[in-house]
Amino acid sequence: MTSHFRRLLSLSTAMVIASTAVAVAEPSAELVEAAKKEGSLTTIALPHDWCGYGAVIEGFKKKYPEISVNELNPDAGSADEVEAVKANKDNKGPQAPDVVDVGLAFGPQMKSEGLLMPYKVSTWDEIPDGVKDADGYWYGDYYGVMSLIVNKDLVKETPKDWSDLLKADYAGQVALAGDPRASNQAILGVLAAGLSSGAKAGQEAGEAGEAGLKYFAELNKAGNFVPVIGKSGTLAQGSTPIVVAWDYNALSWKDTLAGNPPVDVVVPETGVLAGVYVQGISAYAPHPNAAKLWMEYLYSDEGQTAWLAGYCHPARFNAMSKAGKIPQELLDKLPPAASYEKAYFPTLEEVDANKAAVTGGWDKVVGANVQ
Repeated sequence: MTSHFRRLLSLSTAMVIASTAVAVAEPSAELVEAAKKEGSLTTIALPHDWCGYGAVIEGFKKKYPEISVNELNPDAGSADEVEAVKANKDNKGPQAPDVVDVGLAFGPQMKSEGLLMPYKVSTWDEIPDGVKDADGYWYGDYYGVMSLIVNKDLVKETPKDWSDLLKADYAGQVALAGDPRASNQAILGVLAAGLSSGAKAGQEAGEAGEAGLKYFAELNKAGNFVPVIGKSGTLAQGSTPIVVAWDYNALSWKDTLAGNPPVDVVVPETGVLAGVYVQGISAYAPHPNAAKLWMEYLYSDEGQTAWLAGYCHPARFNAMSKAGKIPQELLDKLPPAASYEKAYFPTLEEVDANKAAVTGGWDKVVGANVQ
């Protein structure tokens, strides 16, 4: 199960495994007190069926009942989160997010724009170096791989790979789980399709973002692409019978739908793309201490395990696995380890190049207004 994560670790030159004492460190009494005084935390873009966030938020509330959680726009994309922080720089009211959970490329962007404040959680050393800012401005939280979720009532034959989706059998059936001009999940869905064509992830020959745009242009021209943001509801209603989504979202929707309709979740045979999300605290957070306490909770054993229960591989997965802290029943619920062995972890530069290609070229190359 950990072989695919090792690839991510190889991005870092060294991985320091913290002592057990650090790993179970509780936040300081001073931080807890200061957070309770603030009494509130404002989150944004955290759907309850994404990565087990419903249970994560409940767990935090239960541990710190003195802090109310104000949830803004659960269905926002990463770009919307960036805009919300910018728009509320001078606003200390309920519309100002304290914390963000954004795609990997958005962390450095927000840091360069002065939108984040640095903070290192007590389990910092167990977050792989390749997915965190050395100064603590942003840090990887979890990852998944791009998958296809299929409504079996409407789709006779489950597609096995990206190339299958171009067949006439899938007319009017394929959707992305976001707007590729703003949603990290959709942007990386386009990159995955590009990688499956054999294009390289970086800017050199055959930029995969551009190859992905060509693929979606072809899918759109064939009449197979549906310009509707795919969710569990649209999948069940039949407006988007096949949705390109993170494996953890697809598996969570499958649980929610509970056989009505029956669905398949498939990790494609090629273009298996892993995507890392990152956390950060707004430089303008109205509740900075509550934000820090939230981060401590997310990176504690309890928070990391809650994400794993939501089918996400948490940032501390390797260290926790080595320390025997991961319940076997959670591992057993994940797709087979073999599905992840081909997973490609793009570098930050590759993700950035792809984000620029997709957001900048979607309207011109594909021309489908996803909403």
